[in-house]
Amino acid sequence: MRETLIFSLMLLYAFVQPLAAAAFEDGNNNNVKINKHSLELTQTINIQRQELMQRQCDLMEANRQSIEDLTELQMDHMIVDKEHKLLYCYVPKVACTNWKRVLMLLTGKWQNGTDPLQIPGSLAHSVGMFTKFYDLSDEERTQVLSEDYTRFILVRHPFERLLSAYRNKLEGGSPSARYFQSRVGRQIVRELRSGASNESLEQGNDVQFGEFVEYLLRPELSRVNQTDYNEHWEVIAKLCNPCVMKYNVVGKYDTLLDDSALALYLSGTKNLTFPTGHKPSSTKANLRNYFDPLPIGAIRRLYEIYEEDFRLFDYGMEDVLGFEFG
Repeated sequence: MRETLIFSLMLLYAFVQPLAAAAFEDGNNNNVKINKHSLELTQTINIQRQELMQRQCDLMEANRQSIEDLTELQMDHMIVDKEHKLLYCYVPKVACTNWKRVLMLLTGKWQNGTDPLQIPGSLAHSVGMFTKFYDLSDEERTQVLSEDYTRFILVRHPFERLLSAYRNKLEGGSPSARYFQSRVGRQIVRELRSGASNESLEQGNDVQFGEFVEYLLRPELSRVNQTDYNEHWEVIAKLCNPCVMKYNVVGKYDTLLDDSALALYLSGTKNLTFPTGHKPSSTKANLRNYFDPLPIGAIRRLYEIYEEDFRLFDYGMEDVLGFEFG
């Protein structure tokens, strides 16, 4: 690992030096500039995250898998840009819409300007928009796992991501929320709420967070064939298989802009950054408000479901409970 650190830093110096003060275009990106020092710091933190992730993989059964073991479903979230030698595994509720917008610009799928935020989210999520990892030949898949490729994943505290999904899909009033309320919400009310009103049974738009958690803890209700959750609250390790793919840029939602800049930079991208004009999330500030009323036993069982993500990506329970599980 120490040799990996030294080698990666040497590579970073070689990449960064020619563009140390290069500027991106004005616009929603607020005239963001590449800065040699910030990239070096981001890469140093990134290498630490890689090393921790690999240590956890070494302790897990998942590390015994190989690329040949992955099913098409397990590769479905892995987008490949062959020109820039970039693989991005998208995780719902971790800035994936904006990253798909950026990839549309990178791959020439959007010709109406250079501002990612002008691209409709529905278009960025449309089926068939991108090349997926499963579209590649065996030889191309092997190349993706080589040092030539930037393999990028963005992660988020498991419970923060879970709460974001609940607020967006079951608590809101957007068309997407109404879709989830009519399906998941109505199911939760019907199966878990005794004495539910006719309006609640018909709309499914008043599901409480505790009911949503109970739904997740009941696999016969919440998991398709009792194996898979909906992608918006599926375990990140199941969506992206980090022990097989060995991501070499491990970004976090809290450092979204820096980590996205590093991924784009290492893939040789010029004059394009991740958009800074996105609305900041208030989810993290509300974690305690939603989790404090829950029984500690339910929180522990929920932790066990997402334990792989907690361990692989170095997250704890301090933000939620104010203390860690023993």
